[in-house]
Amino acid sequence: MNLKPLILNAGAEKRLRAGHLWIYSNEVDAKASPLKGFEAGEQVVVQDARGKSLGIAYINPNTLICGRLISRDQKYHLDRSLLVHRLNIALALREQQFDAPCYRLVFGESDGLPGLVIDRYFDIFVVQISTAGMELHKDAIIDALNKVFMPAAIVFRNDGKMRALEGLDSYIEVAQGEVPELAPLVENGVNLLAPILDGQKTGWFYDHRENRARMQQMVKGKRVLDLFSYVGGWGAQALAAGASEVICVDASQTALDVAAENARINGGETRFRGLKGDAFDICKELTAEKERFDLIIVDPPAFIQKRKDLRNGERAYARINNLAMRLLERDAVLISGSCSMHLGWEQLIDLLRGNSRELDRNAQIFARGHQGADHPVHPAIPETDYLKACFLRVLPSS
Repeated sequence: MNLKPLILNAGAEKRLRAGHLWIYSNEVDAKASPLKGFEAGEQVVVQDARGKSLGIAYINPNTLICGRLISRDQKYHLDRSLLVHRLNIALALREQQFDAPCYRLVFGESDGLPGLVIDRYFDIFVVQISTAGMELHKDAIIDALNKVFMPAAIVFRNDGKMRALEGLDSYIEVAQGEVPELAPLVENGVNLLAPILDGQKTGWFYDHRENRARMQQMVKGKRVLDLFSYVGGWGAQALAAGASEVICVDASQTALDVAAENARINGGETRFRGLKGDAFDICKELTAEKERFDLIIVDPPAFIQKRKDLRNGERAYARINNLAMRLLERDAVLISGSCSMHLGWEQLIDLLRGNSRELDRNAQIFARGHQGADHPVHPAIPETDYLKACFLRVLPSS
């Protein structure tokens, strides 16, 4: 394959040499290799200002991140062979870490495949493509999955927000096999179900699995409130671990129906209750009803998706955690999560401290949680290190 060069400005190669994979449009030498000369998704040879090769990337001339490095060796392009190789490398990590074949198999840049996410539910694979460069290799992705796994089914959940920025259509497609309405999975030894065709993103959020495992150790005989519960990833595992009662709160009745089914298959249907509505409003209602809980999970969607959202997002995190603390028993546990990369650990801890003091209570942080091993962090790309879970006791001040 004869690829055109993408020539960078002097000094712009430093970040790539340090390990990063992204190329910004203002780093390209617009005279030597004008971006308008490339097609969206086209593969290029990336060169520094002196003409030395930095590797192979695919490009989208219409986006701020205009290039994503695929290989540092000019011999290896993005094709079926490279996909098979990277899938096998990714698989080796997951098989080392997990007993059941239920996990995030590919986590984009962290697994050397920018713009690609693949979640595995036994022999069903759910694929998300977010870039034009990866979209051009959709057939090769199917071929590579069949080469490595021979899946019963492959689903494309190509309906993410990033696709519009890349000039891509939004669609959901069953590319192979038959897909059940609810796909079975196992997490932390608990049997669960995920709505992979019409649920959020790929149907399940594997990233909190290690935090849910820690939660299981402390819920036996406890009354649990799961805010922003979605399909009961936390709540169903709390029931499986012996919680006396779990209330799941979510804005979607469909999600709560799946949560109820996840409770049922774990023998917890009589200990489960779903409340549909806004989590902020329901917390106020529960407070007015003088409800109290031994453990509360606050696992909201990303309130801070961009830096410009930081101030409003911080307020939202502070407000929901304050409302949750008001519902805790005198010596109880709050698990406060954030999937917003822009909310740092110090900020999260500071808002939890502030809330506890506002309520005249003492907070005692006894553990911090991170994303699971199937969401590895690329050390040069901070955006891949995004998930936080703070475990704290909230005690009377006296």
